[in-house]
Amino acid sequence: MLHALDALLPEGVDPQVTVLVQATSPFIDATALANAVRRVLDDEDDSVLAAAPTHVFTWRVDDGRAVAVGHDAAHRPRRQDREPLYAETGAFYAMRTSGLREGGHRFFGRTGIEVVDEATAVEIDTPADLAVARTLADEHAAAQRPGSTDGDATDGDAIDVDALVTDFDGVHTDDAAHVDAAGNESVRVLRGDGLGVARLRRAGVPVLILSTETDGVVSARARKLRVECLQAVEDKASALRAWMAERGLDPARVAYVGNDVNDLPALALVGWPVAVADARPEVLAAARVVLRSAGGHGAVREVTDRVLAARQDDGPAPAGVAR
Repeated sequence: MLHALDALLPEGVDPQVTVLVQATSPFIDATALANAVRRVLDDEDDSVLAAAPTHVFTWRVDDGRAVAVGHDAAHRPRRQDREPLYAETGAFYAMRTSGLREGGHRFFGRTGIEVVDEATAVEIDTPADLAVARTLADEHAAAQRPGSTDGDATDGDAIDVDALVTDFDGVHTDDAAHVDAAGNESVRVLRGDGLGVARLRRAGVPVLILSTETDGVVSARARKLRVECLQAVEDKASALRAWMAERGLDPARVAYVGNDVNDLPALALVGWPVAVADARPEVLAAARVVLRSAGGHGAVREVTDRVLAARQDDGPAPAGVAR
């Protein structure tokens, strides 16, 4: 921060208040941040940090023994009856610039706490954290969407593409396989998925199943759905790139639905990388859209409905794509 402030000085920029916000905190409360800045400007505090109340009992280990921190181990009230402690969220810090320069760090003088909602105190440090944040964001968006109902595609859900490509195992199926004594494999699929794919075909949207799986069940399902299929493919990205080029498709207007790490190169090629709800954390992190449905449990139907939702008011189709 000090380096940035020094770089701005020759340009005549010397703010009274400096604010640090963390990119890993996706749910920053704008009202709370504005109030923290006001407190510094109004000389109530010299620095203010965002913190969420917590009633948890915390401990540390000294010489192999548990030692109570912030509470009396001999007195055990209900958690909700305790005076709260405050956990620094890392979301934002507001500080007087002159004090920051003098002290060389963000906590100096009169330090205050701007209390924020515990529900917003999410920090993204791992793919699993990102998955949690995406879920919370989706739930918030759904709650704010007027007239929305679970399971129905709305304008906010629409996936505006000219082609749909899906993995097979873990998307059309739940990623499980039944193997009999002779080594024959079978999988479970949903009839509703087939209806969704049929509606997409009637709308003129090309559909491709792209799979590394060698078992004939993949091509058998593709024939049943009457869609294209490329299986036993080791390099999904190269196969997808060639398939899009042959059809004159703009990769930015193609959706790819995956569930596992071998889908990542293909997901990176398209404008609409989509993950099923139970995808690997790495896939969830790479996705533009995370479906509400898990693989083999309505994911294909959901994505086809969302593609169709975007085409209700579409204009003319691009060259090479029928509508």
